[in-house]
Amino acid sequence: MRNVVKKKIKALKNKCPLCGTVSHILIDVGRKYFICRGCSGIFCDPQSYVCPEDEKKRYEQHNNDVFDAGYRSFVKPVTDRIADAFRQTDRGLDFGSGTGPVIAAVLEEKGYNIEKYDPFFCDRPEVFRDSYDYISCCEVVEHFHDPYKEFGLLRTLLKKGGMLYVMTDLFTGSPDEDFKKWYYKDDPTHVFFYRDRTFNWIFEVFGFQKMERCGRVVVFKG
Repeated sequence: MRNVVKKKIKALKNKCPLCGTVSHILIDVGRKYFICRGCSGIFCDPQSYVCPEDEKKRYEQHNNDVFDAGYRSFVKPVTDRIADAFRQTDRGLDFGSGTGPVIAAVLEEKGYNIEKYDPFFCDRPEVFRDSYDYISCCEVVEHFHDPYKEFGLLRTLLKKGGMLYVMTDLFTGSPDEDFKKWYYKDDPTHVFFYRDRTFNWIFEVFGFQKMERCGRVVVFKG
């Protein structure tokens, strides 16, 4: 009986934070990672999460100068799409804007109306009282400890017909062979990784009307 209880406790620890499916260990490379049988997401053992203080310090080490040409070029796939699809009078939200909210800065220079939110550097929960025509989420979703909760929040914040722009690095290789060499997992604040099937699951479960993937950018229509 005691062994059965232990197995149940272990299974709960392996539960996917996105779809809730109990998952099996993928690989152990300093910290354990699990691959979900349900949504195909890959996530690390919660026991290996860095503490909030260390997480913030890690973000502060990023060279996110909003005037840096390379940084602006990096987010251009998102800012160009927003500028092409929306008017200056439409309402936007830069979710997870970080230490250097470059997406908001670029769009504000063009006359756009965009709010900013970041749990560490721009903690303004009042922005959740409104809804938005477009939301940018650039290099953010891989940090979600509770992706089901966060995508649920993003979905409720999006107006009908609005667009959610997610930029992240999708894992497209072989879990058995390529994951241990994948650079994206080496950032200790990256805890959840997405594959095509993972975003298909998000699209279906959260009731988006349309989804389009273009390189590292996935666009959901509300």
